[in-house]
Amino acid sequence: MDGIAYTDVGQGPVTLFVHGVGTSSYLWRNVIAELKDERRCVAIDLPLHGGSASRDDLSIPALAEAVEELCAGLGLTEVDLVANDTGGAVAQVFAVRHRARLRTLTLTNCDVHTNTPPEAFRPTVELAERGELAALTEAVLDQPELLARTAFGEGYERIADPKVLVDAYLRPIFDKPGGGRAFERLLTAIDAKDLIAIEPQLTVLTVPTLVAWGTGDVFFDVSWARWLRDTIPGVKEIVEIEGGRLFFPDERAAELVPHLRRFWEREPAGRP
Repeated sequence: MDGIAYTDVGQGPVTLFVHGVGTSSYLWRNVIAELKDERRCVAIDLPLHGGSASRDDLSIPALAEAVEELCAGLGLTEVDLVANDTGGAVAQVFAVRHRARLRTLTLTNCDVHTNTPPEAFRPTVELAERGELAALTEAVLDQPELLARTAFGEGYERIADPKVLVDAYLRPIFDKPGGGRAFERLLTAIDAKDLIAIEPQLTVLTVPTLVAWGTGDVFFDVSWARWLRDTIPGVKEIVEIEGGRLFFPDERAAELVPHLRRFWEREPAGRP
């Protein structure tokens, strides 16, 4: 797990959190604050993000293997995996490749099947494809209100502290040597073919799965939550977070956590 940073707090059954593109393990801080007294909470910084180093291969399957590296390095088994955004795509690939690691799977608003990347995110991907995104972002790194509003405004109902968000999510990427170009590579590597390819394996995935979906998300409509329910036999239920946006696990953690607890309690106890 060389070059992989992570947060690891608490004791008890293991919950592993996976964030999406352009954020970091910081996304999960509020969920972890609610759970750390009863669980071991491990939150990865995916390659290039947070404290993790960049890598040559930043595709969804490669990011899934970074999650496996962390699990192997920490000896994690019987994991309750929770994912958001691109991290949900990573989690789906991880689940079909490394089923034995998982006790349960929770998918919040995320890339699903052909909605990868989502249409509302295409303008950002196109900037990356033209090699323009890095320079545009670097030019406004010291204007956190503008950058946070541009980069995350659709994902949050309200951004309480733009500077904290930029410093936790984007600055660690762009402060790395070549980080801006690597970020462009990552965005252009997000490809629906990687999720379409695993559809046959998803149709036989019996890992107990919770789908928790914010209904106010411009990127991932609730219809994709239903696609997951209709495709993955392990899905137990869909929980809808009324009006929740993409990053509702951050700003509405107190609403998500009771659903997580209830879901986990229904499943046979895992090993700490």
